[in-house]
Amino acid sequence: MSLSEIRNITAGRGKGSPRPLPSWAVRALSLLALLVFWVALAWAKADPMVLPGPQIVLPRILSEAASGELWVHLGATLWRVVQAFAAAMSLGLLLGLVMGLSPTLNRWLDPWLVVFLNLPALVVIVLCFLWIGLNETAAIVAVAINKIPLVTAMMREGARALNGPLGDMAQVFNMSAYARLRHIVLPQLAPHLAATARAGLSLIWKIVLVVEFLGRGQGVGFKIHLHFQMFDVTMVMVYALSFVAVMLAIETLILQPLENRARRWRDA
Repeated sequence: MSLSEIRNITAGRGKGSPRPLPSWAVRALSLLALLVFWVALAWAKADPMVLPGPQIVLPRILSEAASGELWVHLGATLWRVVQAFAAAMSLGLLLGLVMGLSPTLNRWLDPWLVVFLNLPALVVIVLCFLWIGLNETAAIVAVAINKIPLVTAMMREGARALNGPLGDMAQVFNMSAYARLRHIVLPQLAPHLAATARAGLSLIWKIVLVVEFLGRGQGVGFKIHLHFQMFDVTMVMVYALSFVAVMLAIETLILQPLENRARRWRDA
C-alpha cells in the first residue's frame, strides 16, 4: 500500500468514501445557512424596525454603494485598520521574539505584558484621546496599543517553540545571521505569525470601530454611531455587514492562503 493511499484512508477518503466538498463550497454553503437563519429570525420577529431581513438591508447597501457614501467610510476604516495592524505586528513581533529568546528579559517584561493584556480597550482609547487629542494619531495609537500585547504573547510562545537542535546545527555550519533567520527561524515562526495575523486583524477592526464610534468624524464606526442615535437599525446593519463582508474577503483571499502556505512545510 502506497503512502498516498494510507493518507487517503486516514483522512476518510477510501475507495468507498464520498469525495469531500472543496473548501470554497463548504464556506459558501455555511454562509448561505447563516443567511437562511437571518431570514428565519426576521420572519419570526416580524418587525423590520427591530430586525430587518435581507430583503430590506441588501437594497440599502446597494443604494449606499451607488451614492459613494459607503465606499468613503469603508475606505477610511480600512486605512486605519491597515496602519494599526502594521504598527502592532511590527512592534509585537520584535517584543515577542526578544522575550521568547531571552529568559532574563522575559522575567522583567512579563508583568508589563500581563498589565497591558488586561487593560480594557475602552480605557486605552479614552486616555489616548485625552492625552493626544481627537485626531488620527490618537486613533491609530489607541488601536495599536490594544493589539501589541496579544501579538507579543503569541510570538513569544512561537519563539520558545523554536527547534534547538536546528539552531545548534546552524552554529556548527557557521551560518550567517541572515541565513539563520531566513532558513531556520522564519519557517518555524511562520505558522505562529500567520495565526497571530488572523487573530489580530479580527481584533483590530473591532477596536477601530469603537475608536470611530467615540471620536472620529468618518468611518464605519462613525456611521454606526450616527444611525444609532436615530435608532435606525437598518442602516446600522448596512454599515456593519458591509465591513464584515470586506474583512471576510480579506480572510478568505489573503490570510487563509498565507496560513496554509506557512503550515505546508509541517505537513510535507
